[in-house]
Amino acid sequence: MLSFLTARQTGVDDPVRLRRAESTRRVLSLELNHDRDVERIHGNGVNCIDIEVIEGRYMLSGGSDGVIVIYDLENSSKKSHYTCKAVCTVGRSNRHVHKFSVETVLWYPYDTGMFVSSSFDKSMKVWDTETLKPADVFQFDGNVYCHHMSPIARKHSLIAVGTKDPKVQLCDLKSGSRIHFLQGHRGEILSVRWSPRYEHILATASTDGRVCMWDVRRAAGSLFTLDQYNGDKSKASSEAVNTAHNGRVNGLCFTDDGLYLLTTGTDDRMRLWNSATGHNTLVNYGKVVNESRKGVKFTVSRGCSPEFVFMPCGSSVAVYGLYTGELVTTLRGHYNNVDCCEFHPDYQELYSGGKDCNILAWVPVLRQPDVEDEGKKGGAQAAVNPAFEDDWSSDED
Repeated sequence: MLSFLTARQTGVDDPVRLRRAESTRRVLSLELNHDRDVERIHGNGVNCIDIEVIEGRYMLSGGSDGVIVIYDLENSSKKSHYTCKAVCTVGRSNRHVHKFSVETVLWYPYDTGMFVSSSFDKSMKVWDTETLKPADVFQFDGNVYCHHMSPIARKHSLIAVGTKDPKVQLCDLKSGSRIHFLQGHRGEILSVRWSPRYEHILATASTDGRVCMWDVRRAAGSLFTLDQYNGDKSKASSEAVNTAHNGRVNGLCFTDDGLYLLTTGTDDRMRLWNSATGHNTLVNYGKVVNESRKGVKFTVSRGCSPEFVFMPCGSSVAVYGLYTGELVTTLRGHYNNVDCCEFHPDYQELYSGGKDCNILAWVPVLRQPDVEDEGKKGGAQAAVNPAFEDDWSSDED
């Protein structure tokens, strides 16, 4: 690390290189924090968590008991051992609480005064954080598996919603109504994800094994459907439609720059795609056990070189190299299956929730490494950074 500091002081290296090297070192040293507890509120499994990006201080969680909790992650006690307390809770006694399992919770990207939750009670609720009352409620005909808001949108306020219906539904926060349906899937929609690069680009995954890429400004149909065989008809099945996985596709995650898309399915495979062309990069992650009938909430690191994937696998979280497919390490600490994990980019920390009703904090361990070895290791890691040459050719259309 001293070699990076020296190079930065002399002007040899860009400051971004030092920051990425340190972020990478911190992610590689993640361990369960025994000095930080997250208050246990949920009486059943934790299905989803989300950390707001405004201050990076407040975390949402939703559980199988229908309860929603807001935690304060800041150490206000200034003690070495502390507990992240629940600031407020939408509990079973609240008349507005979801009746069944909460599948997704999401902060409004620009303000902590609002968040959105969806549930198996066939509803999606837009909450006022101050009053803990729904400002708007969207009702659907079937279970709601997922929803997502664009983290960068300025020209629209759409929420993409996946339900038992094969049509992807777009709800407008401004008008409070469902304004459009995206038709192309043949099964339940288990995951939806807006691109962090282009505000009108949406990825959707279904039980039919397909992943579709949409430009919501175009009503004709999807831009393209991901093909795991990259157009090689000799390897494809007899069916005319392209499939991303040989089973249900229940997880989607864009890289932070939006250039790549990760998918996971019940065929125990995880795949990395070029999000502009739909090309399967053929990165081999090995067998990634996935038996979930619902959506899988996994995440990707930010600010590292190279980046890493955090994937719930049984009662642990598997950490993979994003571009190499290498299993870097396995984080063990839960007593039951892990259902979700969320990366905190400000501190390179990870939070995971599982069926054991616990939310665990994984933090970098501050060791005193050998100066020369650390400099060499950091330099090697920082040098690994793939060139992103592809882009959306139709962005200016």
